[in-house]
Amino acid sequence: MTLFAGHYGSGKTNIAVNYALKLAGEGKDVVIADLDIVNPYFRTLDSAVDLEAAGVRMICSRFANSNVDIPSLPPDLYAITDDKSRRVVIDVGGDDSGAMVLGRLAPAITAEDSYEMWLVVNRYRPLTPDIPSTVEVMREIEAASGLRFTGIVNNSNLGAETVADTVLSSVEYAAQLADATGLPLVATTVDARLYEELAGCTPSLFPLKLQNNKPF
Repeated sequence: MTLFAGHYGSGKTNIAVNYALKLAGEGKDVVIADLDIVNPYFRTLDSAVDLEAAGVRMICSRFANSNVDIPSLPPDLYAITDDKSRRVVIDVGGDDSGAMVLGRLAPAITAEDSYEMWLVVNRYRPLTPDIPSTVEVMREIEAASGLRFTGIVNNSNLGAETVADTVLSSVEYAAQLADATGLPLVATTVDARLYEELAGCTPSLFPLKLQNNKPF
């Protein structure tokens, strides 16, 4: 089980979708769960065609992509932990408010003791521009979810204005965050169009296909 969590607008959903597609491309049986009951406007369901084509099962709110703005948990939420035969990717809601839903799953997740929870960060977002503020967001999410982070994903970008130097300028920030938290830097993401330009410039580079041409 791999969980993606972070500040609002950090890019969790897009990364979760890309990661699920990567696992499916490796021949794995994959489920992706959208647990964001706070923000109904940027959903895993936006990539339904790609996910279904890859054989990825989706679990999301019954009100996703509708004009009904009601916090609602997916009806088959507990299938996430009950089915041990599949790889599970979870898109957690933003900040501590969105992470509170994990409190219902935390006992089962920790009992299974086979999960990764990765903090998605973007140094160019207003509330996570430096190490202290990012660590504060991280600790709030851990307290709300009842789970500890196990790694960091550097998704620093400026949307459509992102260039190679935008990514490279964030590498030191990500390294300092890893040192401050004691967590490994799992990956640095990049728009697929910049991947070849940056390949070899930073380790663990993960190319992203943007979700319906939306920002990172």
